[in-house]
Formats: sequence, C-alpha cells, structure tokens
Amino acid sequence: MNRHSICDAALLESAARRSIRYLSGIGERSVWPTPEALRGLAQFDKELPSDPADPEAVLDLLDRAGSPATVANAGGFVVGGSLPVTVAANWLAGAWDQNSVMAICSPVAAHLEEVAARWLLEILGLPAQSGVGFVGCDTVAIFVALAAARRALLLREGWDPDVQGLFGAPPITVVVSDETHVSVHKALGLLGLGRERVVRVPTDSQGRMQASAMPPVLRLKVPKLVCIQAGNVNTGSFDDAAEIGEAAHEHGAWVHVDGAFGIWAAAAPRRERLTRGIADADSWSFDAHKWLNVPYDSGVVAVREARYLRESMGGDAAYLQRGTRDPGFLTPGMSTRARGVEVWAALAALGRSGVADLIERTCRHAARLAEGLQAAGFEILNDVVINQVLVSFGDDIATRAVIAAVQTDGTCWCGGTVWHGRAAMRISVSGWATTEEDVERSLNAMIRIARDCGRQTAAAD
Repeated sequence: MNRHSICDAALLESAARRSIRYLSGIGERSVWPTPEALRGLAQFDKELPSDPADPEAVLDLLDRAGSPATVANAGGFVVGGSLPVTVAANWLAGAWDQNSVMAICSPVAAHLEEVAARWLLEILGLPAQSGVGFVGCDTVAIFVALAAARRALLLREGWDPDVQGLFGAPPITVVVSDETHVSVHKALGLLGLGRERVVRVPTDSQGRMQASAMPPVLRLKVPKLVCIQAGNVNTGSFDDAAEIGEAAHEHGAWVHVDGAFGIWAAAAPRRERLTRGIADADSWSFDAHKWLNVPYDSGVVAVREARYLRESMGGDAAYLQRGTRDPGFLTPGMSTRARGVEVWAALAALGRSGVADLIERTCRHAARLAEGLQAAGFEILNDVVINQVLVSFGDDIATRAVIAAVQTDGTCWCGGTVWHGRAAMRISVSGWATTEEDVERSLNAMIRIARDCGRQTAAAD
C-alpha cells in the first residue's frame, strides 16, 4: 500500500473547514431546524449507489443537507455542548482509529483511560481503588454496574451467575424509588432481574426516595440490591445517600448510585453537600457527555470492588494478549473507540477549578431562569438545587401550548414532562457555552411566548 494513500488531506481539511463554519455560526441560527431544513433531509433518500462516488461530494451532501437539520441546543434535556478541546481530541482520536479493547491494540488509549479514570474518581470523591469502565451512556453504565452487583450478591449465596446462569439462582430483591429513571428498569430487564419485579419506595414532593419508608424486605436474609438517584431527571433532587446507604449496608445490600448528571455536583464545593454519602455506595454510573461536555457517546461506570467489574465483564481466548489494564474487559464491548481520550482532554483542560466553575455557572443560570419566570407570574414546581427547572404556565393545556410555541420559536428549546400529575416545561442548563446573555434572551422569549399564548386563549374564550 502506498504510505500516503490512507490520508486524503484535502478531504480532511474540507471537513475541518465545514465543522468550524458550523460551530462558528451555531449561535445565530434557530435552535430547532427550520421546516426547509427538515424537508432537505429528503436529499438522503436515494437508492444505494451502484458505483463509488467522489468523497468530497458525499461530504458536501452531508454538510449541505445534514448540518441545517441538527438541533443547535437541547435545553429541555440534560444535554451539554462539546468543549472545543474535546471536539479537537475527538477528531484526533478519530484519526488514530484505535480499538481500545486491549493495551496491545492501543497503548495510548489504555493509558489515557487509566489516567482519566483516576482523575474522575478523585474529582468526584469516589474510592480510589474502584474499577472504572468507559461505555456509551449511563444506561449501559447502569447495566454494567448491576451486572457486577448481581455477581457479588449471588457469589455470597454460593452461585456463580456468569457460569451457571440465572435458572435456579437465588432471587435478588431489587429496591428502587417511584422516581427511578427508566434506564435502571431497562438495565434490570436486560440482566434478567425484571423491570417490574422490584420493590418501590415512595418519594417526597421533590422526587427523593423517602428513607423512612424503606421496605421491611430489606431486613430479610436474601440478596438485596438498592438503587438510589443523584439528580432527579425532572427536579435535580438527590436521594439521601447517607441515610439510605447506611440502612441498606446494615442489612447486607449492594447500593448503586445512578448519577447520570447529578453526581457532578460533587465536583463543585457549593453543591458537594448534596452528594453526602454517595462515596459510600458500591457502584456508580454517570455520563461525561452531559455536564462534563464531551462529545457523544461517553458514559462511565465505577465499581468499588474492581474484581466484580473485571469478573462480570471479563473473557479470554488464546489469541488475546492481555495487559495490566485492558479496557475491553471492563465493559460489554470487545471493539470500542477510545472514549477516555475526550474525558482526559476535558479534565486536563478544565482542571478541578474549571469543572467546579462549569457546574456552578450552569446552576446559577438555572436559578436565574427560575427567578425570572416566577417574578413574571409563572409557577416553579421544584426546588432549584442544581441545573433543573420545572415551570407551569397554568393548566395543562396552557402549559403544553407554551412548550410547543417555545420549541417553534427557536430562541431556545425546552421539553415537556408530567410532574405529580401536572404538565410542566422542563429546563436543563448544562452547556459550557451558555452565557448570561443567552439566559436573558431565553427568559425573555419564554415570558413573551407565554403571555402571547395567554392572550390568544383569552381572546378565544
């Protein structure tokens, strides 16, 4: 092979120019794609080509028809942006094209994962000896953590689930809250533990598991798994990890913390109190593509006793040359991209104080939005403890009309939810690039739209 044939410099430079142009102009466009942009997606609806095409033409179509149809921001979900350094790291890692399954396949991928893992444990205050795996999202991280939990709990009963399977295995009692995220139930289903075969604990007005209502089953001498939440997806509230965790451990339960985005509050000194007791759990799952603002897809799992992670995700074959840290044997995948590169780049660029500032700044933005909406006469439905805001604009019909109008307006994008039987608009501020000016523009747009909707309803009546 010609040693230059794997590099099409002109094509890569074209991609870089297009990417830079896209990012440079993103602040001036509507957040939601225009109707014209959505219609433009029809340009992709062609038959599979019979012959090769010019790569530049392919890239041009992708940019011309694809770029306008992206969502420029998604404040209704917990979606950050991508820090410039992580975009650049992603490009470089893509050029490296490393399979991070084993150190023998990519020494740099394995080494950067090891450093990033150590930094993550340090900045979040988790046990330094924990095993860490880099996966695609929090859902997969939960799956991996609960697989480790399943193994640990059943080994205590003299049963090896990874060798003997689950047929005839001692049943595991799973305790969750009424506000447990769907991703936990999905992981339980995938693991054969049952999405609905759970004991539910009621929650309070903010969606926190009520420690005083822990079920009597916790006292039984059976394998037990307790799943708690750090950062309710609607309110941002935290289960009392200290009290619940202590009670669960007293009765021999494994405690898992679903910290998808909320666990990052541990990195901010003024929010750290919310995470009290979280470090005492047995496993944790969270995302880096949310509040750390790295490109998709990037989830992280951590397990206090690393051997359970290694054993539940391990595998071997004669041709595999194993090293001291082989990332592919800490996660389900055997062929995975080098996700640790972007996490390392974010932490290296921000440092401890930069991560803390990112968390604190976005929390202040959320508080300002809540304050402004309340001052304008609209009802805030949650205690704004981190970056989540729930707002009602009246009855359910009025609230849903405002949500639809905000999404169409394009200044910002906020999603809808149902909270305690009421429709609500859900605001999440997670992006590193969000400024005070952005917040004020969004706030003014929400208030203007809500009042316009109110006048239209009054006129119709």
